[in-house]
Amino acid sequence: MKIHLTSVFVDDQAKAEHFYTEILGFVKKRDVRVGGEDRWLTVVSPDEPDGTELLLEPAGHPAVRPYRDALVRDGIPLAQFAVDDVRAEFHRLQELGVRFTQEPVDMGPVTTAVLDDTCGNLIQIATMPQ
Repeated sequence: MKIHLTSVFVDDQAKAEHFYTEILGFVKKRDVRVGGEDRWLTVVSPDEPDGTELLLEPAGHPAVRPYRDALVRDGIPLAQFAVDDVRAEFHRLQELGVRFTQEPVDMGPVTTAVLDDTCGNLIQIATMPQ
């Protein structure tokens, strides 16, 4: 068994597509209309184009807003992405205007930072020990 797809709920798929591809650097994998304005919109790492897909899922279900609001209010990231160097990625993203709720912090062998994805979520980036 392996993880094939996971998702983040987003307020606006077009805005999320821009942020996740143009700012974070993911690559669009699938983009299929699924009724109305909603799309089955996934992105992948350019380093692993056949790897795990991230679904930028519309946040229309009534349970989504209270769940995400509680996570954001408590400073809890919805997802975590691995990066080679958190500090370098922090500076790159900050220069692009990304807002961080947590600057890089060393937590033992792991370094993390938390950013606002502009679509309703906090996302943690982390550098793990080799």
